[in-house]
Amino acid sequence: MTCSECSSINKIGLDPANVQWTLVRGDSSQLRIDFLNYDETTPWNISTWTFVSTAYDPINESYEELTVTKYTGYVIISASADITSTWGLNYASVVAEIPFDLKVTIPSTSTTWTPVVGTICVIGDVTTGGSL
Repeated sequence: MTCSECSSINKIGLDPANVQWTLVRGDSSQLRIDFLNYDETTPWNISTWTFVSTAYDPINESYEELTVTKYTGYVIISASADITSTWGLNYASVVAEIPFDLKVTIPSTSTTWTPVVGTICVIGDVTTGGSL
């Protein structure tokens, strides 16, 4: 099924999925986002779509572009250890809550869509030299 046949994209775009992604400060982490038809098994054709994911660190007032890798019907958003190591400043079990989103550009319909918004819950690590 091509995107032009997906009449519900505008409806879905009005109500993005709100995701909580939990990771340990200083670790690499990945989040998989699937794009499925209503039968919940057939993937959408996302081969021509462009994806960008950004996280905002309110403590450092900085935006971090996360890596998005596209596969057949799904993407993987990755946060590298060098980025997550700067998230959070205190010694607590939760050291930061970082907002993020995934933005899609669909060229065949000139659509810009944000299907996912959420929060990255950053947990302090307990290893020697860790943040907890």
